[in-house]
Amino acid sequence: MSQARKLVIVESPAKAHAIEKFLGRTYKVEASQGHVRDLPKSRIGIDPDQAFQMDYITIHGKGDILAKLRKQVKTAKDVYLATDPDREGEAISWHLAQALKLDPEQVKRVEFHEITKKAVQNAVKNPRRIDMDLVDAQQARRALDRLVGYKISPLLWAKVRKGLSAGRVQSVATRMIVEREQEIDAFVPEEYWDIYADIAVKCLDGKSVPLRAKLSQLKGRKAKIADKAAAQKAEQAIRKAKLSVLNVKTKERLKSPPAPFTTSTLQQEASRKLNYTLARSMQIAQGLYEGIDLGKAGIQGLITYMRTDSVRVGDDALAAVREAIAQGYGAESLPNKPRTYKGRSGAQDAHEAIRPTDPARTPDSIKSFLSREQYALYKLIYTRFLASQMADARYNTLTLEIGEDGLVLRYYGEHKVFAGFTAIYEEGSDEASEKVDTKMPACEAGSPATLKEVDAEQRFTQPPTRYTEASLVKALEELGIGRPSTYAPTVSTIVARGYVSREKKRLYPTELGRMVTGLMIDYFNNVVTTDFTARMENELDRVEAGEKGWKSVLEEFYPDFEKMLQRAEQDIEKIVIEDIPTGRTCPLCDKGELVIREGRYGKFIACSTYPECKYTETISEPTKAHCPKCGSPVRSRKIRRGNLLYFCDKTKDPDCDFAGFDLFIELLEDDLLGAEGLATMDQM
Repeated sequence: MSQARKLVIVESPAKAHAIEKFLGRTYKVEASQGHVRDLPKSRIGIDPDQAFQMDYITIHGKGDILAKLRKQVKTAKDVYLATDPDREGEAISWHLAQALKLDPEQVKRVEFHEITKKAVQNAVKNPRRIDMDLVDAQQARRALDRLVGYKISPLLWAKVRKGLSAGRVQSVATRMIVEREQEIDAFVPEEYWDIYADIAVKCLDGKSVPLRAKLSQLKGRKAKIADKAAAQKAEQAIRKAKLSVLNVKTKERLKSPPAPFTTSTLQQEASRKLNYTLARSMQIAQGLYEGIDLGKAGIQGLITYMRTDSVRVGDDALAAVREAIAQGYGAESLPNKPRTYKGRSGAQDAHEAIRPTDPARTPDSIKSFLSREQYALYKLIYTRFLASQMADARYNTLTLEIGEDGLVLRYYGEHKVFAGFTAIYEEGSDEASEKVDTKMPACEAGSPATLKEVDAEQRFTQPPTRYTEASLVKALEELGIGRPSTYAPTVSTIVARGYVSREKKRLYPTELGRMVTGLMIDYFNNVVTTDFTARMENELDRVEAGEKGWKSVLEEFYPDFEKMLQRAEQDIEKIVIEDIPTGRTCPLCDKGELVIREGRYGKFIACSTYPECKYTETISEPTKAHCPKCGSPVRSRKIRRGNLLYFCDKTKDPDCDFAGFDLFIELLEDDLLGAEGLATMDQM
């Protein structure tokens, strides 16, 4: 390498080539491929008796990478450490400086918030020193997680079963899912009735308009219909009433766009709208950030850094998106001034929100360069960002109160008069929303109304809904638990450990998850409370801000934690998970009985003489769906990471090879996917 060349070290090989092209021939760009040093896997690597000294070692397989980097450092004019712009990236830069024996006063730390020529060149022109407050915040997090994980997990291995684990965030997330299930189990539904009336209202033009109104007041009080007898009395009262329009209210309602994406809101929307898991969303976003080959345009980063909890947008990006809106949707879709959004309390503001690096680069203009998943996620990010700077949607609303003294039926309708941001984007929801009537009859108080029909609908109060990945992330964020980089691995871990199963997007605790959560509450309750975990996040934020030493956090945490460990080791007795007999003899050894056991990926059938006989069977469940290829019933079974595999039971065609995952089965159960649809999905 020429003496004049400067060395830039990034994390990912995928973006190294693009950055080198942006910087020119005087720079050489290499990748560390993530962390190069870490605590050892075989032991805890932290000594509480020696001021929490951390024993960092070279990660297995990274020796050759470091050797190559050391050679290049020797001949480099300058060394720029350009790892990711967050705590983890700052720590990787520090570890690289340590491993490469770089002078901390000479090394140049640069941050790329987006992989574009302008951003990369500006970053290199404005280097800084390694921020040790950021590094120390990461060290404190790593130490806390290692102490909790490596101290409690062996206890679970010894007392329950090998392969289990505990974690500062994962155990809290599991507890939240378990406690939600307990709320559902304990829920006692209460009966109530809704009363509706089909009414024809005479309008100012003399025509009658049919409307469906809901009973709002009875005998001058808010209508609360508790049982069938009360519902019948309410129906009779409506039939006897002399109905007319009592009150007319019209007004304009404005609907403002949502803020541009943060990590958590992107994960939530990708789960709701695209059916992506959190981990998959982040994997696709990582690729869009690091760069896509756009043919003649070369490799370009399409989105800004995807781990952020900020909703801030830079001035240049605001100017560019306003121009794109004006050109694409007209001046009426553009507010008079750029919108600003307030981030949630405690949010880090180091990065911008997740947005396209160039609003002029529409999803359709680069669709041919993207995979189906990349295109879908880029389009989601692009439209959300444009929508966030567009005008409000405007609605005319109408509320009619119909009835007589003491009895009121209420009708609400609305009509969209200006689409604004909703022309390109509507925010998703985990729950189904009620359909709003769009009829807007012109009438006035005193207008006559004629009753056509009355019907009463029995209903029951509903228990809390189970978490989806999206709603769990939202809850974790609202409680201040975890950070953008932790949401996806947390959910992946609790599913992979068998504590939680994922079925049609909903998260269910397994028996194992309930059992381990019970142990954690009994013996480590302070560690698995949402308050403790949120407080630890605040402490880490204080370390990052330079307000607190990272070892102080550990010194305050460890003594009480050690006492909990000692008590748990003494008091917890070995837990034997009982096998469930099936009444069948093992077909392989013809000696043992087949039993149902709880494994890492759910329940399965095994021979009771294991390990002498290793016969096993998977357990599958029936579904409502039928195979789109042969018409046989479709069954489901758990596979790795807690996912459900759906497959044909082959009763009509022994050679049928149909199998699929959640997206397939949802379409199948809704009868939306036939042979033609299956062929289409195979091509996607």
